[in-house]
Amino acid sequence: MVLRVFDTLSGRIHPVRRRPSRPLGMYVCGPTVYAPAHVGHARTYLYFDVVRRAFEADGVPVRHVMNITDFEEKIDRRAALLGTSWRTLARREEAAFLRDLDALGILRPTYLPRASDFIPRMVQVAARLERTGRVRHDGEAWYYRPPDRPREENFPVSTELAEHAVLEPGHPFPDRESVASEFMVWKRQEPPLPSWRGPYGPGMPGWHLECYAMARHYLGVPVDLHGGGLDLVYPHHHAENEIALALDGRPFSRFFLHTAFVLQDGRKMSKSTQNLVSIREALRDAEAPGLRWYLLTPRYSERLEWDGDAYCSAALELAGVRRSIGAWLGSSRRGPLGVRTAQALAEGVRQDLLDNLGTDRAIARIRAFARSLDADPRGGIARGDRRAASHALAEVETRLGIRLR
Repeated sequence: MVLRVFDTLSGRIHPVRRRPSRPLGMYVCGPTVYAPAHVGHARTYLYFDVVRRAFEADGVPVRHVMNITDFEEKIDRRAALLGTSWRTLARREEAAFLRDLDALGILRPTYLPRASDFIPRMVQVAARLERTGRVRHDGEAWYYRPPDRPREENFPVSTELAEHAVLEPGHPFPDRESVASEFMVWKRQEPPLPSWRGPYGPGMPGWHLECYAMARHYLGVPVDLHGGGLDLVYPHHHAENEIALALDGRPFSRFFLHTAFVLQDGRKMSKSTQNLVSIREALRDAEAPGLRWYLLTPRYSERLEWDGDAYCSAALELAGVRRSIGAWLGSSRRGPLGVRTAQALAEGVRQDLLDNLGTDRAIARIRAFARSLDADPRGGIARGDRRAASHALAEVETRLGIRLR
């Protein structure tokens, strides 16, 4: 089984395969848990859920890792505003985030490590970076400075990337590319802020170190497939890749997959700007299968402008598809469409997803299947073929995570 995807780093379509005698290693960047997740987050995690389902449906085991960033300045600021500790807030929002994933039918990752549990390994990464001689001290923080000449194995830094980036605190986009590539290794601070013993005194490690430490521990470097939203390319995935190139002499991942933004009023959804629709809010308007159907309808590389009316229409469309399929499977009449039609649908959806994660084509194919059933409202399927047809539809459901029967 081969999944072909657009690798963001090389700019080309590549086949993604697991390496012999090991599961496919997939690392997806998780949330910073300080406020409710929005439908932009949901869309990213849904696409990677479909990637995992596509592999596992074909018998390929996947070792899926997603980090939980549970300490960061945004968490500190909101915790202070609410009069609670950073750890209490992070645990509360982490639990809410996982409830959102479960509500959407997103498979729980194989491993869900918290950044705060990986401090010793992140301290080791900081010490190894120090030994490269490229760490500089600036006030209360230490920064790693990559080679002045940009590496061909890493993402080029550009103002276009910076425009939508999820920036690390204290990392504004400067004029010089060599400085833009720098990232924080350690920040000195004392309790009650997050603080641990480290190579430069009490403080906290930089954000980018956590994913490298976790990926190396659970999957090894390079991982097979790494990704998240397009806003993570710079500086986060750029910095992760720099760490791997500096310490291991190889890229962080064999392939990078990034999903396009969900927009609201023409602007990227973001917790920091409060321009968002939370997952919980969206699920008040329609059930989870309808939200999956709506968010997966565009190709993962296409931006989606959130439209509440279009979302509700999509949920109604899915309900209609389910009625058509239910009537077909439940009818006592035998119509012109037999079990081979359902099996062709299942194989078509499988091929759509293997070809650059074509959820748009897969959903269009299901729509066409439902229309063909509606074209002969008296039609049904022979009683002896119902089990095989239902099994074929179950394959589609498994790959997309959307109940059709």
